[in-house]
Amino acid sequence: MKQYEAVIETLEILGGVATLGELNREVFKIKDCEWKTKTPFASIRRIVQQTKGIYKIKPGLYGLEKYRKQIEDRGLVVENEKNKNSDSIKIFNHTYYQGILLLIGKYRRMRTFIPQQDKNKKFYNGQRLQELSTFTEQPPYSYPSMVKRSSTIDTIWFNERNMPHSFFEVEHSTDIQNSLLKFNDLQDFYVRMAIVADIKRKPEFDAKMRFHAFDDLRVYKRVSFLSYDALIKQYEMELEKQSFDFIL
Repeated sequence: MKQYEAVIETLEILGGVATLGELNREVFKIKDCEWKTKTPFASIRRIVQQTKGIYKIKPGLYGLEKYRKQIEDRGLVVENEKNKNSDSIKIFNHTYYQGILLLIGKYRRMRTFIPQQDKNKKFYNGQRLQELSTFTEQPPYSYPSMVKRSSTIDTIWFNERNMPHSFFEVEHSTDIQNSLLKFNDLQDFYVRMAIVADIKRKPEFDAKMRFHAFDDLRVYKRVSFLSYDALIKQYEMELEKQSFDFIL
């Protein structure tokens, strides 16, 4: 079996749609295909990008062309100029990257939380986001007013002591300033804070961070910008690590 055929078969096994990270992990279970290259993951990336019959749905997410209609019926639609501002695309984007953050948190042995309004939203594979997260309610890590303030943050990672480790706000089209206001109110906690968005919004992020209201966040480098592509690359790295018998 040729390598591109193994990738297509793996996509079939995974229901016609999968992340590149999943393909990297599962394709080697196809026994009829040999991967003699020293860079198999680069080969898989090239295959999904260049093989007829495979199409890109989102950064890091690919589908089989013959199942496109069924995939689109599930709400997994390729974004374009015509639909980019539609509610369905906004929901899909937000939910997809929230799910990726939850999975990375799981692989890093973090306990995770998402807001009440997002619990029933579905990840690309049909799982409810609540099924991917650890907590249904935030641990009472501080004063009630502080816990309430963080209750609408898109994704939170908690450490083993149930203290917040990382706050993530996914900003596809909403105003970044609103998320920075939340982070500003929560800056006294020893926690990482990041805006997750398309790289095209980095100039907007930088401009908002120059507001005097966010001087402390800027001067002390409390908030980072994480692009969608960088997030997906880290997710793929985490999945690849799961296949190692020993990690340094």
